[in-house]
Amino acid sequence: MSALTVLILFAICLIIAIPVSISLGIVAVLPGAFDPSFTASASYVIRSMVGGIDSFPLLAVPMFVLSGIIMAHGQISKKLFDVFSYFIGKKTAGVPCAVIITCLFYGAISGSAPATVAAVGSMTIPLLLEMGYDKKFSTAIVAVAGGLGVIIPPSIPFIMYAMASGQSVSDLFIAGIIPGLLISLLLMAYAYFHCKIEGEDKEKINAEIDALHAKGFGTIFKESFFAILSPVIVLGCIYAGIASPTEAAVISVFYALIVSLFIYKTIRFRDIWNIFVEAMKTYAPILFILAASTAFSRVLTLMQVPQTVSAYILDNFTNKIVLLLVINLFLLLVGMVMDTTPAILILSPILLPIVTAVGMNPVHFGIMMVVNLAIGFVTPPIGVNLFVASSLTDVPVVDIAAKALPMIIMFIVALLLITFIPGISLVLV
Repeated sequence: MSALTVLILFAICLIIAIPVSISLGIVAVLPGAFDPSFTASASYVIRSMVGGIDSFPLLAVPMFVLSGIIMAHGQISKKLFDVFSYFIGKKTAGVPCAVIITCLFYGAISGSAPATVAAVGSMTIPLLLEMGYDKKFSTAIVAVAGGLGVIIPPSIPFIMYAMASGQSVSDLFIAGIIPGLLISLLLMAYAYFHCKIEGEDKEKINAEIDALHAKGFGTIFKESFFAILSPVIVLGCIYAGIASPTEAAVISVFYALIVSLFIYKTIRFRDIWNIFVEAMKTYAPILFILAASTAFSRVLTLMQVPQTVSAYILDNFTNKIVLLLVINLFLLLVGMVMDTTPAILILSPILLPIVTAVGMNPVHFGIMMVVNLAIGFVTPPIGVNLFVASSLTDVPVVDIAAKALPMIIMFIVALLLITFIPGISLVLV
């Protein structure tokens, strides 16, 4: 069975709505089933699946998922939003900018884009509506800013890329800081011009912000201190060499539990079981996709797909700028139709040899890849952030996507800067 046939069958499975994990398992087994002499027999595929999830760095993923869910139930996002609104709420687009900064900080806690949208959106969208902001704009800005959750460290897709490419998780986390800040600044610039043109209901906004000011900075800071401290502790442990990313993820779980149970008292002991169940339901599909993706990528390697694709692209696109633009376009299209985890695990072994052949740093490519796929969170038909945001406001997904288009353009501008200015990603590394 040829590699092209395998890829076509995989595409057919996706088109007829077979779950991604099952589709990957099916096409991983088929070459060995049709050709007994092929190395990747059914038993090889099963061993690859088990071996793919037998990884210490991978343990960081369920821990960050659990930590994010605990903090969502613990209303950590509300504490973050209050402190940012206190300082910039009365400025032009101050409240939407506070939402973007809250997504940035919450992303540094959860490592997940949909989790960021759910936690921040459920709290901030009603407030934006109360202050007179358009419902579609309010929903769209949370959906797009939620994509920062996978770019600002710690990031679950960075961990997946590190597994697929053999790069350092810590280096990827450090490299994601400036790109995350760049994207958030561009989104805030758009919010400023939008609010400048469309106008704001200053009376309602001032009433809300005055209520925060009436509480006093001391009270606001005291309430928000432990929420702001959480990413500092997690990332500080990693960058100071105190803990590995996996160990820091476990620290974040205990920190989230202690803060939510004993300091903010926003969850109770009887809630913990349901939180654990929710975390398992969230992680189990990721685990299955990860196992099947690992097996499928090994089968593709045995079929020499990475070498074939690499040779074809390098032969036909000799200009580095054109090559990177083609890869970006390809990843944008993939992000529209495929979830981040399988996309990274399948495509990293194929694309990494191509970009390294033209002198691109593997860490730089990892940032570029994740930013591309982050855009896929807010582009139909599979834009997960759009569906999460839609569930919060009942605004149709198509309407959110249309309102989000200018912000997606800002994301793409950032992507091009990140692609062609390596220093944005690598200066801290």
